[in-house]
Amino acid sequence: MSVIVWFRQDLRLADNLALAAAVETGEPILPVYILDKEAMLGGASRWWLHGSLEALGGELEKRGAPLVLRRGLAADILPSLVAETKASAVFWNRCYEPTAIARDTTLKASLAASGIAAKSFNAGLLAEPCEVQTGGGGPYKVFTPFWRSLAARAPFAAPLRAPKNLRGLAGIASDDLSRWNLRPAKPDWAGGLRTAWRPGEKHAAARLSYFLDELVVGYATMRDLPAVEGTSRLSPHLHFGEISPRQVWAAADAVSRTTPEASSGVMSFLREVGWREFTHHLIYHWPEMVDHAWKPEFEDFPWAHDDALLSAWQRGRTGYPIVDAGMRELWSTGYMHNRVRMISASFLVKDLLIQWRHGAEWFEDTLVDADIANNRAGWQWVAGSGVDAAPYFRIFNPVTQGEKFDADGQYIRRYVPELVRLDNRYIHRPWEAPSAMLAVAGIELGATYPKPIVEHARARARALAALASIKKG
Repeated sequence: MSVIVWFRQDLRLADNLALAAAVETGEPILPVYILDKEAMLGGASRWWLHGSLEALGGELEKRGAPLVLRRGLAADILPSLVAETKASAVFWNRCYEPTAIARDTTLKASLAASGIAAKSFNAGLLAEPCEVQTGGGGPYKVFTPFWRSLAARAPFAAPLRAPKNLRGLAGIASDDLSRWNLRPAKPDWAGGLRTAWRPGEKHAAARLSYFLDELVVGYATMRDLPAVEGTSRLSPHLHFGEISPRQVWAAADAVSRTTPEASSGVMSFLREVGWREFTHHLIYHWPEMVDHAWKPEFEDFPWAHDDALLSAWQRGRTGYPIVDAGMRELWSTGYMHNRVRMISASFLVKDLLIQWRHGAEWFEDTLVDADIANNRAGWQWVAGSGVDAAPYFRIFNPVTQGEKFDADGQYIRRYVPELVRLDNRYIHRPWEAPSAMLAVAGIELGATYPKPIVEHARARARALAALASIKKG
């Protein structure tokens, strides 16, 4: 007899409840990862997944239980592996996307009908969506009371240590990771990702330690400045489960207790961890918000889709430097600073009046931290159509936002080299710079750098008129 541990968005050994439960059975363990052919992984996520599986496989191999890779439908592969290994049980950690819930529910029933124990665990959230409720017993629709309720549940259970040794199974065929073609080859566009990131559990732990040691004291004030290293950059590690929120919370809380000057930064940081929990809470209770506006009136919003404008936004060629810097950071590194995500998203849905789903899909293809819950809830927050959303009439001005959060243009110069020699007075509004100054800086608007694709004041007025049209309806 044996136990199968099905890895998904939990690509780690420490604080992995499914793995720990399998070890406790005393039976040999078969760790497996299934690349579901129905999963729609973006290019950046595929790149990260290769590195994360490579790291996980190496650690499992050291401990005596090699990782088995299979490609196909979990509903087909797991029963086949059960028969092949004479497994008595399949353990996994829960995912909360609607498609994952539907798949897992069906699979658990199918395995149980065949006499196979199927057990799932919560290793991805501090509290499961059904556990954090309002006084009336329903789900929260506003973040701040949700956060208070979640934080009041602390302290959370201590994270589990990684097992030192595992009893594995020999002779089980596995796919070759390199043949999954998760990494780009022709062309190889991942150079920026390789420079910026190191996937894997070991690197997730190192990043958390670095953040808490070096950055968290100033986090509350520095987190909004894209030119400086002020954020944790843990989001892809959390998304792929290379580190758990319990590990993050425990480590941050320990720093807060021992370093009083860090307490403000720690609380601000943990609030962001709470936002991640909130988005999973939302998608669990309102699965339709993955594809549809949570506020039904926004389903009738008069979007004005334009492929040329969408392409300009995707390529960082809008003529608004802070937006272009963000979109180019995304393409180059698979990541975008959170403040700039909000500015760029607002520009797409409000200045360009392009439906938020187009932006969400682009982010999911290009972000290494492309988490469905975080991404879709975030886009609906910006669009004004979601739960606890920013009012639609709050329209970010890309010039003033750039001046506020990148005052000297360091971030812009890093990702928009065409503007590197432009004076700070005009770095956020190059179309207002005198001709002589543009010439000295080597800039020809409309040639070396685009003119603004829309005029913000007019775009703002158009967006407000569109909002008024659905309010009347």
